Amino acid sequence: MRSHFVFTCSLIFLLLCGCLAQIAESQVRPLAELSVSDIQGLDHSQTVVVIPAGLFEEHGPYLPAFTDGYYNERLAIEVAEAIVSRTKRPVVLFPTIPLGVGSPEDFGGRKPYSGSYTVRPATLRAMFMDLADALGNDGFRWIFILDSHGSPSHNRALIEAGNYFHDSYNGVMVPLTSYRYSSVANRPPIWTGDEEKENAGDVHGGADETSRILFLRPELVHSDYTSAKSETAPSDSDLNSLAKAPDWPGYFGSPRLGSAAAGAQLVHRGVEDITDLAIRVLNGFDANTLPNRGNPPVEAFQILV
Repeated sequence: MRSHFVFTCSLIFLLLCGCLAQIAESQVRPLAELSVSDIQGLDHSQTVVVIPAGLFEEHGPYLPAFTDGYYNERLAIEVAEAIVSRTKRPVVLFPTIPLGVGSPEDFGGRKPYSGSYTVRPATLRAMFMDLADALGNDGFRWIFILDSHGSPSHNRALIEAGNYFHDSYNGVMVPLTSYRYSSVANRPPIWTGDEEKENAGDVHGGADETSRILFLRPELVHSDYTSAKSETAPSDSDLNSLAKAPDWPGYFGSPRLGSAAAGAQLVHRGVEDITDLAIRVLNGFDANTLPNRGNPPVEAFQILV
């Protein structure tokens, strides 16, 4: 009886170890923690490199300067885990790149506010082209960039770097957030009609981003956002007028409408869309057939929502 018990326990232990080993093997691996031998041990032709990015950019008096980065990091983790789960491909997560082009002060043609620390489009493009060479020369062929910043010149730089990678290494380097894509048609609105009117023009720092950070990093949101003045902009010309005002607070829309519940919905929708697009690209879909955020009708600042 005792020997049977010991055997049973041993079998359970071995099965448990096997399950844990499979879980460990399937986890997303942070590239920064891997050694040379770890990286060389990857199947580079199948491994997906996921790169989160996010510039330092003022988001008014209530939100952190790295608002974009916190959202992109969450997207990157969720998308990476979904790729592992749904395709069984190995995934490595690159450290966040905190650089980008353009800030909302551009609307008013004014000097950048404190917190807006950006680079030139040529610098961003060259940096990602250099990174494309480094990863391409090491044998990687699948790269996804998560960077939802809305500046058209920013997105053009990322798309051009991705095209360079394709042309140079016959690989795929796609800034997933640079394309206009929805996996679900006719989603119900998050805001009421009156709230949408108040939040009109929310391309930066309004109810959407306030909600996301209330969900992702609530401790970083200043509590007085609930009494924030609305900076409503029904048209692009209104964005320019608001940004030129001497007392413009650095955001558009209505931060006071933000909530963690709305943020959870926005983050879920973003993850759902980008994950679906990533899986489609891995299955051969060409993202360049989609409309993108690098060539809008006018040079406007458009945040992915």
